[in-house]
Amino acid sequence: MNPFEEQKKKQERINASMKSVNCLIAVGSGKGGVGKSTVSANLALSLAKEGYRVGLADADVYGPSIPTLFNIEKPEVMAIEKDGQEMMLPIEKFGIKLMSIGFMVDEKAPLMWRGPMASNALTQMLSETLWGELDFLILDMPPGTGDIQLTLIQSFHPHGSIFVCTPQQLAVADVRRAINMFDNENVKVPVFGLVENMSYFTPSDMPEKKYYIFGQDGGKRLAEELKIDFLGEIPISQNVSECNDNGNPVAMLFDSAEAKAFMELASRVAEKSKK
Repeated sequence: MNPFEEQKKKQERINASMKSVNCLIAVGSGKGGVGKSTVSANLALSLAKEGYRVGLADADVYGPSIPTLFNIEKPEVMAIEKDGQEMMLPIEKFGIKLMSIGFMVDEKAPLMWRGPMASNALTQMLSETLWGELDFLILDMPPGTGDIQLTLIQSFHPHGSIFVCTPQQLAVADVRRAINMFDNENVKVPVFGLVENMSYFTPSDMPEKKYYIFGQDGGKRLAEELKIDFLGEIPISQNVSECNDNGNPVAMLFDSAEAKAFMELASRVAEKSKK
């Protein structure tokens, strides 16, 4: 098979795997450490709480967070044959379907993969997972604007994207570049908007208090500058840290301020997806 036919077959497999996904949303950031995976996980859970059928794909190949965020250690990923092809079954927890490179590699071993190898591994993982009928598939993207991001965007054609930043100017500058990549005329993935994580600190015993320890309104100002929607502020608290470590994302604390913030984000994202 010549390279062109091989690429055509590969794209056909990708299209077939995404056929039953109504809305594929890429969650990106300009840099690591801004809580992109935390936002992805809690957005997925909040959409599921609204009654949507949701999947979450961990595409952060060098730093997969989903196994930790959902406390899934060394799961046995099962596979079945469908239409003559072996397809992996996603792991299900809290009512959402999960798949991550972290389910298939040693958590202590470094992934020493060059860009093309990492891109191929992610493409294979996403296209050979039997997602079933989904209203939303949340794609937790790697940070940055490199080869892996471009391959995923151009192969899977997300219906929309959201971006995560923190209030500091350095984080805002980095996410600006990532947003501009998605809005590039050669890429053109609709940008649903920007969400600011770690916006303020709220003590659990004083939920009415807000301490803007990393600065204030950096995300709002960037959204205004780029003429995109500002999707909301997510507070930082002890709850978020403890829930991440325990594998029970904070969206599961239904009455918490953090869960309410993620529910508001989910409502805005769901509304955006209908336009």
